[in-house]
Amino acid sequence: MTNEKTPALDIRPTQLHNVRTITPPTMFEDFRGSYVELYNEEIYRAAGIDVPFIQDDISTSTRHVLRGLHGDTATWKLVSCLHGKFYLVVVDMDEGSPTFRQWEGFTLSDTNRTQVLIPPHHGNGHVVLSDVAIFHYKQNTLYDRSGQFTILWNDPAYNFWWPVKNPILSRRDDGTD
Repeated sequence: MTNEKTPALDIRPTQLHNVRTITPPTMFEDFRGSYVELYNEEIYRAAGIDVPFIQDDISTSTRHVLRGLHGDTATWKLVSCLHGKFYLVVVDMDEGSPTFRQWEGFTLSDTNRTQVLIPPHHGNGHVVLSDVAIFHYKQNTLYDRSGQFTILWNDPAYNFWWPVKNPILSRRDDGTD
């Protein structure tokens, strides 16, 4: 029996308090295609990410669709891009945080495989940069829209930067719902 070393995560801090970028533990590409291990509880826990994820969600959107910014006070999210490319904005809404009301942008794609770990009290939204993108996230709570907050994508109080000037929005995200 071979005793192989457990792969390690590449975890990096961001400008926002408790938000991290993660490179998944196993990724490779060859003539057949690619393989990515998006999550392994043992490896993530060993790296200090001891979040009991209980639900996975996927949204598929086309170019220039902007979803969000939404969040709540209880949910940890681990965000990945399964296909395509999108620009993700995370905003800190934790009044006790040193980065309260600050935001940061990240580009996630099916080639860079970067993940973003988002803690409770943070909102997130994304805009699709490819023809189609598949947004995936694990969360540690069951989805509850009634417990969420929404920040408008163009709220002048935050001065968010988006790579798209006229995104496609839902009624919830354009402020009419």
